[in-house]
Amino acid sequence: MTQTLKTKVLIIGAGTGGYVAGIRCGQLGLDTILVDGGDGLGGTCLNVGCIPSKAIIHAASKFETVSKAANGGTLGITVADPVIDFAQTVAWKDGIVKKLNGGVAALLKKARVKVIKGWAQFSDAKTCTVKTDDGDIVISAEHVILATGSEPVELPFLKFGGDVISSTEALSLDAVPERLVVVGGGYIGLELGIAYRKLGAQVAIVEMADRILPLYDKALTDPVAKWLTSHGVELHLGAKAGGFGEGQLSITTRDGTPMQLPADKVLVTVGRRPRTKGWGLENMGVTMDGPFVKIDNRCATNMKNVWAVGDLTGEPMLAHKGSAQGEVVAEIIAGHDKRFDPVTIAAVCFTEPEIVSAGLGPLDVEGRDDVITAMFPLAAIGRALAIEAGEDGGFVRVLASKSDHRLLGIQAVGQHVAELSNSFAQMLEMGAVLEDVAGVIHVHPTLGEAFHEASLRALGHAIHI
Repeated sequence: MTQTLKTKVLIIGAGTGGYVAGIRCGQLGLDTILVDGGDGLGGTCLNVGCIPSKAIIHAASKFETVSKAANGGTLGITVADPVIDFAQTVAWKDGIVKKLNGGVAALLKKARVKVIKGWAQFSDAKTCTVKTDDGDIVISAEHVILATGSEPVELPFLKFGGDVISSTEALSLDAVPERLVVVGGGYIGLELGIAYRKLGAQVAIVEMADRILPLYDKALTDPVAKWLTSHGVELHLGAKAGGFGEGQLSITTRDGTPMQLPADKVLVTVGRRPRTKGWGLENMGVTMDGPFVKIDNRCATNMKNVWAVGDLTGEPMLAHKGSAQGEVVAEIIAGHDKRFDPVTIAAVCFTEPEIVSAGLGPLDVEGRDDVITAMFPLAAIGRALAIEAGEDGGFVRVLASKSDHRLLGIQAVGQHVAELSNSFAQMLEMGAVLEDVAGVIHVHPTLGEAFHEASLRALGHAIHI
């Protein structure tokens, strides 16, 4: 027998946008149902994205460190040749995911959010049928929050399956492939390609653009390219991938020459697209903005009391954006006057070395003469040298208005600079000027001193350079 439920708020998708919206709705006393369509609580980020990939990256870095100690020693440390049991590494990663899944479930329960596991199909903007293991459930709601997330883009000539894998499968292999070819030189492909190179795989990267990470300026990406080259990663830039068969990936190089790249696995990371198919979006009457659901600065769609958050709503497709949107929507439904209007949404590439970008970059202000730009090298920071983070060309860069010194953008490249991202975003969000950063006494010895020194340099009086 079909069960029928009515609720104040219905959330479709249990990723970082959906579950955060659910918890905040519960905290605000709103009767809420959250439908988990199969990725698991936490969605892509927690289960097959941000968290597990960073766990694998961490394990890979540890293995690389031990390997260095086994090959001539490092920092006076010498060990025997290390061996990795990758199945155990993946099991450790899965344990972290399971622990976080349990944490999200507990938080939703504490907030009195009803979680239904199953696939939703909308018949109109406020009604859906959820197919569960125990039968169908028809749910009608006063408010609907769409948080269905995104999925990897599949190439028609490199369909996922077998040895052609997406980032999802790359995080759960039972062994390190001897030869890995990565199609796509964006942040996902590079993060995983670098990790597998550290784990001992022979890695090749095929990218259509003329350089890696084409959305970032060359100064930020040069240290990453240097690492790839120095660690024997093949870079095929300006190249197009073709079909895969018999352990060979066909590519066409920049000058039109056909090549065959040997590969045990082909990892396709050419982007992600919003998950708009298979759950009845076409029956809801919402307006689209290209492939995304169109929203205003309240995350509202054109349909009354239908909201959308996260990757479904457009770039940047980042977990922390979805979470922030989810909170905003919950508070609006509860009667608060809220808007989603951030000054910046900082982004991090967990490459080697890491890249952080917040606000405007050089490409955004190209040709303008009203902007001050200043860089400070990590090589001049004591903490960076003490943790082997000062010799890869890393730096912190600030961009500010000449007229009033208002910060416009902040970038960094270097080991461990991801931890500076929140400081960068905070300063931009608060409308800080160069003098604000210069006036903060930064702790010594830390990498954050480079932010201080870059701001001083923009003012014309850096201390340590």
